Amino acid sequence: MNVNQISVFLENRTGQLAETTRLLADNGIDLRAISIAETADYGVLRMIVDDADRAAGILLSHGCILTMTPVTVVGLLDQPGSLANLLDILSAGEIDIEYMYALFTHIKGKAYMVFRVTDDAKLSALLAKNGIAPVTKEELGLK
Repeated sequence: MNVNQISVFLENRTGQLAETTRLLADNGIDLRAISIAETADYGVLRMIVDDADRAAGILLSHGCILTMTPVTVVGLLDQPGSLANLLDILSAGEIDIEYMYALFTHIKGKAYMVFRVTDDAKLSALLAKNGIAPVTKEELGLK
């Protein structure tokens, strides 16, 4: 099960991140995860929000440049070694991770990781083979 991630291209200037998150907050959009990568000229803000379609519309109407990307969210036991064990499985299955980051959400003793990989179908099959179910939008309270 994929979740939609919003990637917003931001100018690398003071206040740009604050303006973007304020715009979402003022419109009642709840951030569930956030990651930012930057270069000298721009940054890429990656977000999981409670209503991706609505958030994208708001951002686009304010002139933001963005993309929506399907990502996989996996719930792990919140204990030492859980991430390492999952990464061992992905490595053995030859899954290339383009990037990953964590969700703010922490439910029932689980921590949640977001994965963008080069082959979603291969990742889904490998997770199923190892008895790992991707987290659904409903589990995360996403629309």
